[in-house]
Amino acid sequence: MAKKEYKFNPQTLTYEVIAAPFRIRFYRLLRKILIGFILASVVNFVFSFFFYTPKMYRINRENSELILKYDILRDKIKAATRKIEEIKHRDQNVYRSLFAADTLSIPGIYTPYPDEKYAAMANDHFAPLMIDTWKDLDAMTRLLYLESKSLDQLQILSKDKEKMAVAIPAIWPIDRRNLRGNIGAFGGRNHPILGRFIMHEGIDLGARTGDPVYATGNGIVTGDRGGRGYGKQILIDHGFGYKTRYAHLSKIDVVPGQQVRRGEKIGEVGSTGRSTGPHLHYEVIYMGRHVDPINYFRRDMSEEDFERIIQEAKATTYEAD
Repeated sequence: MAKKEYKFNPQTLTYEVIAAPFRIRFYRLLRKILIGFILASVVNFVFSFFFYTPKMYRINRENSELILKYDILRDKIKAATRKIEEIKHRDQNVYRSLFAADTLSIPGIYTPYPDEKYAAMANDHFAPLMIDTWKDLDAMTRLLYLESKSLDQLQILSKDKEKMAVAIPAIWPIDRRNLRGNIGAFGGRNHPILGRFIMHEGIDLGARTGDPVYATGNGIVTGDRGGRGYGKQILIDHGFGYKTRYAHLSKIDVVPGQQVRRGEKIGEVGSTGRSTGPHLHYEVIYMGRHVDPINYFRRDMSEEDFERIIQEAKATTYEAD
């Protein structure tokens, strides 16, 4: 308490209290307020250090809820990724097999983004949780983009399914009743003329000179006459990644640019080029790679079916482009 000052009043013969100036009273009041604020701050600090305040309880509850939401989000991302992986598996092992299409590959699609992409979150209190969640989401997004492009491609193939069905080389290029001797197999072998081991990129079908040769699928005759000792030959582009070659012919009945139909006669067996006798050298080329033609022959085709295809081809003609 502030000390009071007194002054004697001769008129009343008493001591009276001397009032302090306003400035002094104001300073005293301000000092009391400041001291009270400092004491309250100290008490609040000490209390919050040892005990949770309502505000801290609220912040901790919000942080726990945030972590829980991130965990739920990551679980949802992982579940969605598994669904996309299942679609990817069916895409590669079922859908693309039906269309004989190679697996779609996009360079860098499985490469994670650089850490710089997540640098803005690095200083956050929840940085590890946030960054890991974003990485999971980005990986799922890349996979989703890949499958989206793949299914778009399959959708286009499905629209051309009927065209593709008649374009794939699926019949014998000669009448099986005209076969003579064994079939010269696909793969490495010792060349009968060159005398060295080389890759045989097709099969050899022995027959008589002049036996008809048929297109094994719908397509367009290309202008590739080739070399390599094949003599007279025909190359047909069937689309959808397929091409077929018919070599050592004695006669060619088609011209470059001409559209042909499966079962249509395109030439005759011969022995031109490097050949030891009349036969047809037949190749199937898929996506630029030679594959074994035997795998494309329909095992269940009867002679009547083969004859019907030939007759239908005779009844259809295509004009050259």
